[in-house]
Amino acid sequence: MGTFLFNSIVFGPVKSRRLGVSLGINLLPTNQKICSFDCIYCECGWTNSMTTSDFPSASQVELSLESKLIAMKESGELPDVITFAGNGEPTLHPEFPIIIDNTIALRNMYCPSAKIAVLSNSTLIQNINIFNSLLKVDQNILKLDSVFPETIEILNQPLFKVDISGLIDNLKRFSGRCTIQTLFVKGSFRGKTIDNTTDTEVNAWLKAIQKIKPKDVMIYTIARETPTDTLHKIPLPTLLVIARKVERIGIKTQVSG
Repeated sequence: MGTFLFNSIVFGPVKSRRLGVSLGINLLPTNQKICSFDCIYCECGWTNSMTTSDFPSASQVELSLESKLIAMKESGELPDVITFAGNGEPTLHPEFPIIIDNTIALRNMYCPSAKIAVLSNSTLIQNINIFNSLLKVDQNILKLDSVFPETIEILNQPLFKVDISGLIDNLKRFSGRCTIQTLFVKGSFRGKTIDNTTDTEVNAWLKAIQKIKPKDVMIYTIARETPTDTLHKIPLPTLLVIARKVERIGIKTQVSG
């Protein structure tokens, strides 16, 4: 199946299903994916590594973002949100805290009404510097696709062991100042069945959501090409049923089918 990499530090703006008019920031190399997960549904393809010597510098990111914001302001088209996404996990960048501070300063200067969002797989939130930086942004959107280790091993393929109970405890530490994002999918991979929409999966996930108490939840499914052709999109009615269960525990939910 076809996948793609972002070919610049700043990209877009694009119309995001979940965020509106989004100006993207890619903190990873343009020629490879760098991530702590190797999700079988990732639009950027397979993970080669979680380390590299080819990260763009904090100053390169700052200059690229400022140049784009100046151009957008001159054209009268400012973003709704500045979103850290790109070719892998943005919090792996060794200068991530500095970049967040620089981005906040530029946002305040050029487009003060825009929000700053980070799309993260949550694997580095135990790092106090990463945690504190995420608390500074308007929307830290943190992944939790399942609470079962065996499902995470197949679906997310972490490059190191993920302690689920520890991860949930760290998500609780945000005290509601986070969004949980969950991708629901069915299919198979290497002879193993994948389906995180079952009652067993959803009920256990809901218990974790109750513990974390995020400000909201984003539920979605695959919308683009994936690295493997054995996955299936979840129908919107099924996503809406899951969303209603989340809303019954008092948490606002956004669905993207």
